[in-house]
Amino acid sequence: MLEQFFSPRSVAVVGVSREEGKVGHYIFDNLLKAGFPGDVYPVNPRAADVHGHVCYPSITDVPGPVDLAIIVVPAAHVASVVEECGQHGTQSVIVISAGFKETGPAGAVLERDVLAAAALHGIRVLGPNCLGLISTSSDLNASFAPSMPGQGTIAFMSQSGALGTAVLDWAAGEGIGLSRFVSLGNKADVSEVDLVRTWTDDPDTSVVAAYLEAVSDGRAFVDAASELSAVKPLIALKAGGSDAGARAVSSHTGSLAGSEQAYDAAFRKAGVIRARSVQELFDFSVGFARQPLPSGPGLVILTNAGGPAILATDACERSGVSLSSLEPETIQALREALPAAAAFYNPVDVLGDATPERYEVAGKILAKDPNVRAILVILTPQAMTQASDIARVVVELSNSSRLPVFASFMGKGAVAEAIPILRDGLVPHFEFPERAVATLGAMLQHRRQLDAPRTKPPVIVADTAAVRQAIDHAAAAGRTFITEQSASLIAEAYGITVPAGGLAKDLEAARILADEVGYPVVLKIASPDILHKSDIGGIRVGISNEAELDEAYEDIINKVRARMEDANIWGVTVQRMLDPGREVIIGVNRDPQFGPLLMFGLGGIYVEVMKDVTFRLCPVTTDEARTMLSEIRGFGLLRGARGQHAADLDAVIDTIVRISALVIDFPEITELDINPLIVADKGGGAVAADIRIGIGG
Repeated sequence: MLEQFFSPRSVAVVGVSREEGKVGHYIFDNLLKAGFPGDVYPVNPRAADVHGHVCYPSITDVPGPVDLAIIVVPAAHVASVVEECGQHGTQSVIVISAGFKETGPAGAVLERDVLAAAALHGIRVLGPNCLGLISTSSDLNASFAPSMPGQGTIAFMSQSGALGTAVLDWAAGEGIGLSRFVSLGNKADVSEVDLVRTWTDDPDTSVVAAYLEAVSDGRAFVDAASELSAVKPLIALKAGGSDAGARAVSSHTGSLAGSEQAYDAAFRKAGVIRARSVQELFDFSVGFARQPLPSGPGLVILTNAGGPAILATDACERSGVSLSSLEPETIQALREALPAAAAFYNPVDVLGDATPERYEVAGKILAKDPNVRAILVILTPQAMTQASDIARVVVELSNSSRLPVFASFMGKGAVAEAIPILRDGLVPHFEFPERAVATLGAMLQHRRQLDAPRTKPPVIVADTAAVRQAIDHAAAAGRTFITEQSASLIAEAYGITVPAGGLAKDLEAARILADEVGYPVVLKIASPDILHKSDIGGIRVGISNEAELDEAYEDIINKVRARMEDANIWGVTVQRMLDPGREVIIGVNRDPQFGPLLMFGLGGIYVEVMKDVTFRLCPVTTDEARTMLSEIRGFGLLRGARGQHAADLDAVIDTIVRISALVIDFPEITELDINPLIVADKGGGAVAADIRIGIGG
């Protein structure tokens, strides 16, 4: 898709400068220093040559074809240069120049002009306002980055040029090789989605890492990332996570669903591994690039110090990494091979005076245990510690065991000579063991994703015509919320159980309905102008006879009239009062980037006080719904705690997938809350006691 960006046969730099300190000068220098084997053409109408290369006044004057053009001219002239590229047959362009939409409306106009010129000739544009790109397998440094990374299998994209240069310098200092580096800039054309699609089939790339501030097309990103993560890991550091700018909404779901929750749900849906820092981004990337995936859970810690091993064990619990239970034969072999004072269980402590031979024999024994799927070797330098020789032992263990092996040689000067040995032997080294454990946790997450069955949401048979009629009726009336009665009909159309009842326009109708559904009943004010009924005294529960009904009806009407005298009151809704049960909330908020975002958690007041909720992007599969239940802290209350019967979890799961299908089928639904969904004991089902549906706006 973007092959000519990464493997061009020829490159032109338009706006090259002979003056040191200019961006065009650095880019041309970087092309030459990297040893790019193809033709390189400097373009500048005011120069005869640059570094001995003939300089051409325009790209149209270049005698040969140009696969890739790098443009470094003032923003006002970029569109005309792109037009000249099209005339010359160049299909790939990097616009380094700044001064476009990042500067305001005038710059945005210039950017649109560039895109129009590119579209006319079928040209793909990277940038503008970007650092450029690097492709190590092609010896191509088409950037003004200060250094060229070594060749590796990690492809890295960044939406920040400044962060990109810092990462490149850091990677060079740490000996981390890259296959590709791309600075996205303004993403006028080429976006993170294009790169994800391109790198999915890139044979030079085994790991994709990304620094993202926003995605251009949320659904396209999820689709592309899902395809990539099925064959290689995608690790993302998402910045700008504050929810301060989240749009105001009236539903519980909307108030809890901010950008962070949407991105977490999108990454989970797509199998993206989320890093929380630049350090983690590259810790994870290096772990994936240099070591095989663990076949399953089970880490053994091999150490010469108890304290760091305890820290590593604590980190395992935080990262969801389980320690291996060693086989009796393994423990016996360790007893025979190690000093009596050693620790033979997991963590295995070979003591502070451990020699390379002691590490070697312990490592070989542990690698044979079928419960060991990964090894973390910790070393703290003592006076007698031979760090470099132990590093060689660790490298040999990595090569011979075929297990993922990580090292944490703690310290600086005393272990300095050992670190390059580990690095050259492709053993990831971490200054502190917690980072190693976090990296293994990320690799285990990817293993689980690869092993998990790829299921589809169930097919829901629904009365879509009834839903369409209800939505169209509300829209025609200019309402942005569906009335409660219509919301109940919509729920029933999708197989969701609602309380028996109906709308009563006057007291006599309320009496008749109450007799039909049977006491006790609940009364709720019915008005298109009132969303939060309880806030103004518009709900009465536990009404057990006609006398109480008459009093409650009058009380509700009077209170509402007193507080909202202009409200359009249609009457009251009469519903059969439900038997007690566990209360949960199921809600949907339509995220502007990723579409419908479904929330599940404890309902009633719990959602307001505890905010014990979890999110998924729709559509939600049955397996995803089941996992959502187990993710909330209050899951024990649903599963049955302290002698309670388990709630009907299957009924909750069924309701989740039905709500997911509803909001996928009807994109007009912008927000929805079922709060509470009252869940009976196992086998008893679930009833949507209160439903609110927002449309349009």
